[in-house]
Amino acid sequence: MSNQTETDRGLVNRAEAIASFEHQHTALSRIQHALHSNPALVPLIVLVLSVAVFGALLGTKFFSTFALTLILQQVAIVGIVGAAQSLVILTAGIDLSVGAIMVLSSVIMGQFTFRMGLPPAVAVACGLAIGTFIGFVNGWLVARIKLPPFIVTLGMWQIALASNFLYSGNETIRAQDIEANAPLLQFFGQSISMGGAVFTYGVIFFILLVLVLAYILRHTAWGRHVYAVGDDPEAAELSGVNTKRILMSVYALSGLICAFAGWALIGRIGSVSPTSGQFSNIESITAVVIGGISLFGGRGSILGMFFGALIVGVFSLGLRLLGADAQWTYLLIGVLIIGAVAVDQWIRKVSA
Repeated sequence: MSNQTETDRGLVNRAEAIASFEHQHTALSRIQHALHSNPALVPLIVLVLSVAVFGALLGTKFFSTFALTLILQQVAIVGIVGAAQSLVILTAGIDLSVGAIMVLSSVIMGQFTFRMGLPPAVAVACGLAIGTFIGFVNGWLVARIKLPPFIVTLGMWQIALASNFLYSGNETIRAQDIEANAPLLQFFGQSISMGGAVFTYGVIFFILLVLVLAYILRHTAWGRHVYAVGDDPEAAELSGVNTKRILMSVYALSGLICAFAGWALIGRIGSVSPTSGQFSNIESITAVVIGGISLFGGRGSILGMFFGALIVGVFSLGLRLLGADAQWTYLLIGVLIIGAVAVDQWIRKVSA
């Protein structure tokens, strides 16, 4: 009788353990599916927690209108370039030339205005066209010649960077000259006040760009094809998607967005400098990865990149206001990058 009781108790304990495991498994599955369905959820949570922590530590110094709008101004350029990078990474590619395209486009706008004497509007149009063309060349080499995106854009980064210095002669066009003779080049640096907050046109452009791209990627056939190409290009092609055309259009659009970033860069710093934006390619990848866009392609949200860029801005400003060494910013952002990739791998593993 005693042995029978022990057996019954063992069976009951085992059943409870199995039920507990199934409950945990269900909870994990729900979390996984929520993160899989809403890629921007993780960076949004991290952003809210970051703001809460720095707000608790700094109080009104951090929550002031000036500080919050300053974050947007600081991340606007990286965010615009990050939007271009997001499109490419969604196709399972990568673009190391985004920063060089941005700077070269800004130099073209400045030099065409002051060296060639073109009207500023024409010079800006030329800069936008050249940025688009460089992006198209990247896309053509990746889609038609089947070269790896990493190699293509690494080479284009070197070409654009060298062209930038050779053409500009390493000459900086001063802010005073631009303001006096070509104020259009500084358009994105102009600001407007909204309820006590000051927003530059560059910040407004960044926010509108994210909203437009988010709508296009979610609600248009082209956007769905971008995700399909990144998820499984062979299956996409079998279903009738012209993968080559999608890839070329993505890289061309990326080049155009980077050229707009170059125009916004002039407004941000006031001058045309061939040495500005040296780390924009790395910073854009950082915003994309922290924003939850998968480096394997086919999954992620442009809104996630927006949150990722804001996270970097919050950490940078918050630690600066706390008087911490700048290296702590790089350390914490490095941890966030590794954590974001780990979360992405976990989501993929559980969903499989």
